[in-house]
Amino acid sequence: MGMARADSAMAKGALLTARQFENPTVGVSYSRSTPQEHYAVDLPLDYPWLRRDRVGSAEAGYAAARIRLKLERAASAYEVDAGYTEALSTAQRARLSALTARDADSVLTLAKHRHDAGDGSELDVQLAIVNAGQLANDAARDHLDAQSALLALQAMIGLAADSVRVVLTDTLEPGTMRAATAAAPLLAVAAAEEDLVAADRALALARGLLWPAPSVSLGFESRDPGGTENQALPTIGISFPLPILNKNTGAVAQAQAARDRAAAARLAAQIGATQQAAKASREATAARARLDRSAQLLRAADRVAALALVAFREGAAALPSVLEAQRSARAAMTQYVNDLAATRTANALLQFATLTVNDTIP
Repeated sequence: MGMARADSAMAKGALLTARQFENPTVGVSYSRSTPQEHYAVDLPLDYPWLRRDRVGSAEAGYAAARIRLKLERAASAYEVDAGYTEALSTAQRARLSALTARDADSVLTLAKHRHDAGDGSELDVQLAIVNAGQLANDAARDHLDAQSALLALQAMIGLAADSVRVVLTDTLEPGTMRAATAAAPLLAVAAAEEDLVAADRALALARGLLWPAPSVSLGFESRDPGGTENQALPTIGISFPLPILNKNTGAVAQAQAARDRAAAARLAAQIGATQQAAKASREATAARARLDRSAQLLRAADRVAALALVAFREGAAALPSVLEAQRSARAAMTQYVNDLAATRTANALLQFATLTVNDTIP
């Protein structure tokens, strides 16, 4: 963002330079012949067509710089949004891990009660102890990941990352897909088109400088010792540069190469932006489909885990089957949260990839 702002400021400075007029120069000379004192002011002229091309090239360059600044701002917004989504998903996984660890403690308590009542085995108790310990470790690790994601988010938005200073207030929702619009070019394409316009105008300016603008000289002469011509004698003249030794061929060749490069860059930007937008659209659609499937699997896994726990409580199922059902439910929940975050990130990427010059940054 800082470099993009600096580039925009430099382009604005170039535009101000292109619009300004050259300062006049004052010349004073002395000669032994009369009149001895000579005073002159040289006024550089500027052909209107040369000024038009020079200012037009600078205006296009400034427009391209502003579009790139908007592109960098949108990229920063997307990165922070993705970081916020990651923080939300890790926080959600940490909460789920904590609930799962608490449920494992409940299963352990139930296994101990059945063992004390003579309806359970020592193997069930030990399995429940191992399961509860593993899930407690998982919960601790997920809690640490959630803290790390918050610290990373703070670093993205410019806050210190030594301690948690932000609180997540948003909910983890999949978001909506951006509708495709073709009213204006994408940001990267628009910037490349402005660069091509600037290169075209710079080439026209280089070709026009074969005959540079003349300058007008206005002044007077005075002082005729011993003579009668001591009054101010006005002088006027005009000078024309002659393209004899330098026909500006080098500048024209450089401008032509810059124009060709800008045309190739615009083509590459069009292809790249179109591919990126199409890929983002496909990924957003696929992420939504995975999320729908994960939601169905989660409902089924939760139902299986609940039925297995009821069967174990009533003595109709062994503890290993209950633990396996709960592991499946935990895996389904984790997959659902991951797919939910991936869908939200994919939608944000699609919104970034399809931003045009007429859009506002979300």
